[in-house]
Amino acid sequence: MSKPARVRIQTGDFDLSAECAALRADDGGVGAVVSFVGTVRGGAGQPGTDAISLMELEHYPGMTEAAIEAMIDEAQRRFDIRAARVIHRVGPLAPLAQIVGVFVSARHRGQAFQACEFLMDYLKTQAPFWKKEHGPDGARWVDAREVDDAALARWGIASDNAASGA
Repeated sequence: MSKPARVRIQTGDFDLSAECAALRADDGGVGAVVSFVGTVRGGAGQPGTDAISLMELEHYPGMTEAAIEAMIDEAQRRFDIRAARVIHRVGPLAPLAQIVGVFVSARHRGQAFQACEFLMDYLKTQAPFWKKEHGPDGARWVDAREVDDAALARWGIASDNAASGA
């Protein structure tokens, strides 16, 4: 039986429990599985936030998967993890929809937590996705925020956004 792909870019939703179970299946060396699920914020009724009625995500097929695969390789090198999987959705997504799932297994929880956070910091700034938010004032493309660039910098990686001034 072949292992599921480490990177999946898809329009459909994913099942958190099934992904966690698949990541540790038949691996007696796994002592921890850490997962992160990012969702579309609606913002409606929340002070200080814009109401988002729809989010659209686009990617460049092939390039996106290769870039994320390289970062999973780097996470394995840095944190001695057993396995990792990144699932990222594209297309139109409504508020509360799952956008991204990052799943990491390791012998110990510290390694799994660090690798999961490392992968998310990368995804927020460097993965080749384009995000457009739709709200009451129309649609706007979203860039990585300075706080996201700073989060990536703590891993010793300069953000492409920081270098270009974006």
